[in-house]
Amino acid sequence: MMRIGRRSVLIGLGAVPVSARRGAADEGFIVAAASSLQTVLPELAAAFVAAGGTMPRMVFGSSGNLARQITAGAPFELFLSADELNVLELFAAGAIPDEGRVYALGRLALLAPAESTVQVDGRLTGLLAAIAGNRLERLAIANPDHAPYGVAARQALQAVGAWEAVRDRLVLGENVAQAAQFALGGAVDAALLARSLLVGSELAEAAAYAVVDADLHAPLAHRIAPTAQAGNEAQAFYAFIGTAAARGIFARHGLDLP
Repeated sequence: MMRIGRRSVLIGLGAVPVSARRGAADEGFIVAAASSLQTVLPELAAAFVAAGGTMPRMVFGSSGNLARQITAGAPFELFLSADELNVLELFAAGAIPDEGRVYALGRLALLAPAESTVQVDGRLTGLLAAIAGNRLERLAIANPDHAPYGVAARQALQAVGAWEAVRDRLVLGENVAQAAQFALGGAVDAALLARSLLVGSELAEAAAYAVVDADLHAPLAHRIAPTAQAGNEAQAFYAFIGTAAARGIFARHGLDLP
């Protein structure tokens, strides 16, 4: 079990460009990224700028919703998904010209706010005990219809035989960052979230979390790919994501490396 540190956490609820307040002339290339990267991508972008690159505009959302926007012609130049499927399906459909590569491996975590009686552990035994003892009223997860961490949460709950018991107690976030907001606001007793949103951040004062055992769900391989609209700066950032500097940032934020 791990305690969350007291540094601030950046968690938004929608797909909002970070540079939205800047003038149109100053806007850089647009990167669409899974909401689980909201604490990671700004640091990657800053490191890219320090190395001589251009600051990108960052748009966050669930991987499935971002993929649908790319299919519809959204002006994203680079797509960082929290899974492989959304990228590979875009490539198979001819919506992007490159199948990209795996850049990181995500981990699912069970978080319990300070006031919760749920005990957190990697096998979800504390969660099962809370269900059996009628101490779990609400559990937040990302919507598994379009969010990879929601899919992983559902798989983990199914693996321990808890899915049917919790279905009526689920609070679904549009993406994993919104599920984290439910935990931050004390609206739920526990949440299954991305570890990358938790490492080194103050999600909830004195909250506790445990990384869910990897055998309870399919691997969360994260894939990145340029779109047909990718210009030189986007391609340079795509290359930067594979550097040792970028890999170090991923690791510091709780992402495993391929």
